[in-house]
Amino acid sequence: MRRKLAAGNWKMNGTGNALSELAELAQQVSPGDAETLICPPATLLFPACERMRGTPIVIGAQDCNSEDAGAFTGDISAPMIADSGASYVIVGHSERREGYGETDATVAAKTRAAWRAGLTAIICIGESGDDRAADKTLDIIADQLAGSVPDTATGENTVIAYEPIWAIGTGKVPSLDQIIEVHDFIRNSLITRFGAPQGTAIRLLYGGSVKPSNAAEIFTAENVDGALVGGASLKAADFTPIIKALSQS
Repeated sequence: MRRKLAAGNWKMNGTGNALSELAELAQQVSPGDAETLICPPATLLFPACERMRGTPIVIGAQDCNSEDAGAFTGDISAPMIADSGASYVIVGHSERREGYGETDATVAAKTRAAWRAGLTAIICIGESGDDRAADKTLDIIADQLAGSVPDTATGENTVIAYEPIWAIGTGKVPSLDQIIEVHDFIRNSLITRFGAPQGTAIRLLYGGSVKPSNAAEIFTAENVDGALVGGASLKAADFTPIIKALSQS
């Protein structure tokens, strides 16, 4: 059984005062709920880990360098993330791919760096609006899976998040049939590549304008094991209903 995962990506939002939202979230989430992950800005990694110690909330980072150390001003390495107490890191988010020119090879290198540090990598993939309009979605997904996911991926070290770029922060959400189509395609691709045990064990998240109002429907899809949530994860009052909907799915 794959444990459900509700992951919140705070992006470049939150200062020290935002830790109070974590405290509120920890009061709302029980150990029997879906695994709950918050990925705050790097400045909050250590205090968030300390604040959430002994609670059901786990902490992750939003990105890492592919190298363990070196002359990379402003970057954060996977060992630094692990040293903070965090256990996950997001790699290959569309905002990194588009805004910083990260390629599939870059994402794969960051994934391997995460693994070396003992972190679980959440590898993001997804098509643009133009790709969707041109009926290239599954081709894009296939290419990103092949290029971004290293050969030694397992259910323990890897989570894959499907985030259609055109749905991130726009309020637009694919139909349930579209979400099912892509998640089933990803699952079948993983089973073909890694074999049934490992291909079945890797958790698949959906991300893209997930809200309390649409979460329950999205989570009815067989191969949707959770969500990667942006803005709705910033407030405990918004994220808690999503976590509860996932826990009950």
